[in-house]
Amino acid sequence: MNLEEKIEIVKEILKDKKVAIGFSGGADSTLIAYLSSKVAKDTLAITIDNHLLPTGFVENTQKLSKSFGIKHKIIDIDFYKKEYFLSNDSKRCYNCRNLMYSEIEKLAQKEGFDFICDGNNISDLVIDRPGILVTYKKGFNTPFIEAKLTSKEIHEYLNKNDIPYSRSTTCLATRIPTNTKTTEEKIKRIRDCEDYIYNNTNCEIVKVRDLEKFGICEVDNINEIIKEDRFKLINNKLKQKGFKKVALNLSPIDDDEYIAIEYDNGSFKYKLPFTINIENTKKQFENEKFIDLEDRIDSEKTTIFEDGLIIGRGFKNYDDALFNFMEILPKLRRNISD
Repeated sequence: MNLEEKIEIVKEILKDKKVAIGFSGGADSTLIAYLSSKVAKDTLAITIDNHLLPTGFVENTQKLSKSFGIKHKIIDIDFYKKEYFLSNDSKRCYNCRNLMYSEIEKLAQKEGFDFICDGNNISDLVIDRPGILVTYKKGFNTPFIEAKLTSKEIHEYLNKNDIPYSRSTTCLATRIPTNTKTTEEKIKRIRDCEDYIYNNTNCEIVKVRDLEKFGICEVDNINEIIKEDRFKLINNKLKQKGFKKVALNLSPIDDDEYIAIEYDNGSFKYKLPFTINIENTKKQFENEKFIDLEDRIDSEKTTIFEDGLIIGRGFKNYDDALFNFMEILPKLRRNISD
């Protein structure tokens, strides 16, 4: 399928429904909101303000929803009052989404919106983002996954149609390593440092990883940091904020995520960056024939291993194999590391 065909699938899914959307103003939720505004019976964008978001996050969601002519509600949840979240263990992203989606679900139902969706896309399923398990648990709809749209394709459509969106919507708590406590002071330092880089460069994506004494800067355009010796000013500013050493990650941030499989002579393989919960995954294959093995799922064309390796065979060409792989991805249930 080409991009336009996939977009038409999404429109058909949303058509004539009362659609509630978990809305961050990033690429994915913006495109869902935009398409819904064109074809749905009614659209409600719901934004969570958890007090841990980049500067201008909430204001941007208000501006976008107004430009699309859709309803917009903001739910305030002060995560600084959620001790289990501040403890910042390995399940932080799962716990965060579980709380936020519960509130989105309550508000959507209260407002009479019975089709609740998020912007997860098919390429999210090959990245270690355990929050997807909450999407499944809550039964939220995922039109982009159904249409097999990748992040790269979503960005392409938004850019081609001049639809504005924010490239900086991720929670600032993700800049802090797991199993180290999240504090208001750390979040303020991260926000101040990122704002300084935004305001003094043309970078669109900025992340400052807080490793206590060490700050690691990640951006989408490294040339913006190194030209005209801007890195010296950034280094000085971040040290003023309390970092002893400041580093630049030489791998630029690329949010154009897509899926490419290893394909050879009718077979493919792909190693996921997380392990598979075989028992929970088997439940998603109940209506299909497979060999019931303890450490893997073995069907006619595909084998799914507990360690995240997926192997396929007997395909006519690359596109046929890729389509099969994408069909499997929504059925996988990952483990959450302890």
